[in-house]
Amino acid sequence: MMNEFKSYLKRNKFNAEKASYRGRIYHSKLECSYAIKLDWMKKTKQIKDWIPQHKIDLSINGIHITNYFIDFKVVLNDGTFEYHEVKGKQTQLWILKWRLTKAIYPDYKLILIK
Repeated sequence: MMNEFKSYLKRNKFNAEKASYRGRIYHSKLECSYAIKLDWMKKTKQIKDWIPQHKIDLSINGIHITNYFIDFKVVLNDGTFEYHEVKGKQTQLWILKWRLTKAIYPDYKLILIK
């Protein structure tokens, strides 16, 4: 019974299979393949750099509401940033955080990869 419980805890939501790339575990194969693509873009100098699981503080009027860990912060060659989210299934909580991010940071370039 205990072994069944442990394996249940290790399952990813929506049955997405975790994947590993360069020693980092990604929540899904789709997210992992996008990390590989970003690495290729960096090597070919299409982008300057990228950071996985970047934390965005969602605060309103000085009150901290929550954090949003967006999948990738991408540094473009001119030093500006884009924020990339890789999504297979859109949950209500994710939609709320996505909309809050757009409202709080209207200058952020948010890109959704499906």
